[in-house]
Amino acid sequence: MFWQEDDKPRTFSVPDDIVDLVFDIQCRELPVDHAHDLADAIKAHLPAIEDDTRLGVHSIHLAGSQNGWERPDPKLGQKLILSRRTKLTLRVPQERIGEVENALIGAELDIAGCALTIGRAKQKKLSSQGTIFSRHVVLEPGEDIDENAFMQRIVTLLAERGIQVKKALCGKTAELAGPDGPVQTRSIMIAGLDADQSVLLQQQGLGPLRHMGCGLFIPHKGIDAVKKADDDR
Repeated sequence: MFWQEDDKPRTFSVPDDIVDLVFDIQCRELPVDHAHDLADAIKAHLPAIEDDTRLGVHSIHLAGSQNGWERPDPKLGQKLILSRRTKLTLRVPQERIGEVENALIGAELDIAGCALTIGRAKQKKLSSQGTIFSRHVVLEPGEDIDENAFMQRIVTLLAERGIQVKKALCGKTAELAGPDGPVQTRSIMIAGLDADQSVLLQQQGLGPLRHMGCGLFIPHKGIDAVKKADDDR
């Protein structure tokens, strides 16, 4: 864990060269582990999703146990039950927005036997918030049992990009179905970032498989992000 305070306020305007496209969807249910199947279904309509690392697909995530409701267990064949307000979000460079919308609006996807129809999209700027969180970052060999090695690699990698990590907290590991077998991942929260560095990390992401939602960062209001992600699994 790293923790360094910095109270210097800065004025910053969030650029729109990379944004989140938030699509309405019609979908009753999805597999809990749907990242690879969703990516494949989107790729059939938008082949560039796997080639342009600036493009990313956020996995569709619902809250975990709350009000007596328990998160579905994929080992039992249970599925995520989506509400009408559930959205599909893609991270997209500004110059590809038209291409993505033309390819996906109205598309009917088959995600492991679950039907999903994509509707209209709205643009949403990235967040200037200093605390951001990624649910899945792909691990290198040995990092599933060595959290310190993972943390040191991330800190070093971000330093090379000019991003100073002042506060970071790892979560538990998780396994995703991938194109070549299981993919080992770990969640991470990074806090105390300056606004420009936060946006830069959201734009660039971290590690491979961005089209499966890995390495994509989203804002979070508090320190409980990683713990909540662990509880939701």
